[in-house]
Amino acid sequence: MVFFRLAFLFMLGSVGGWVLELFFRRFFSAKKWINPGFLNGPCLPMYGCGTVLLYGACFIPLPRWALVLLLIAALTLLEYVTGLIFIKCMKIKLWDYSDRRGNIQGIICPLFSFLWGCIAAGFVYLLFAPLHGAAVWAAENEWMIFAVGGAYGIFFVDICLSFNVSLRIRKAAAEIREAVHYERLKAALNELRAERRQKRRFLFPFAGASVADMLAKMRGRSKERLQAFRTRKKEDDGADEEK
Repeated sequence: MVFFRLAFLFMLGSVGGWVLELFFRRFFSAKKWINPGFLNGPCLPMYGCGTVLLYGACFIPLPRWALVLLLIAALTLLEYVTGLIFIKCMKIKLWDYSDRRGNIQGIICPLFSFLWGCIAAGFVYLLFAPLHGAAVWAAENEWMIFAVGGAYGIFFVDICLSFNVSLRIRKAAAEIREAVHYERLKAALNELRAERRQKRRFLFPFAGASVADMLAKMRGRSKERLQAFRTRKKEDDGADEEK
């Protein structure tokens, strides 16, 4: 039942990672409650893949400190490949580290590699044994197999719905010739709904919305802010010359 153990840990890691990202965005980055990630539901597949990677690596006969170093590199690579695929293939930026020191293409940076290291150390030293026990227990219980199967059914439906949205975003991104920042787009949609006194959408944020119109509006606002900045700079420069 190794396959089911991995399937169980993938789903557990996906949901757990979603919870971590939810609170990270609320209290550290966006300062708002934003549904993180590409999917509509509470699931981040990259964290699921990372959990399976962490679990499998713990069976490698290496000292635990060496495992942590290996996993820092592996998790950073996973983050880079995931981000690059979405940018190149879908024209979507799921995250952006462009303002972080030492970043590479805005996809990875030393700070988040350090955080991956903290997660890897916590898994290797603290979480591996209890999670291994939970996976073995789940594989021996029929009702857990049924529950995990149901979760995967919902997961695959969500993937189909989300990829349909991504095709709309990709089409709109092709027109403006730049990748779309996914979370800024979701935040802008919620702001627009608030202006129109419509209910904000935490789940299914793009339902009933025109992605092309929203991107056009975002570009218009960006141009207005840029023009206002240039105007203020000219005024400041003129005031300095007068002095």
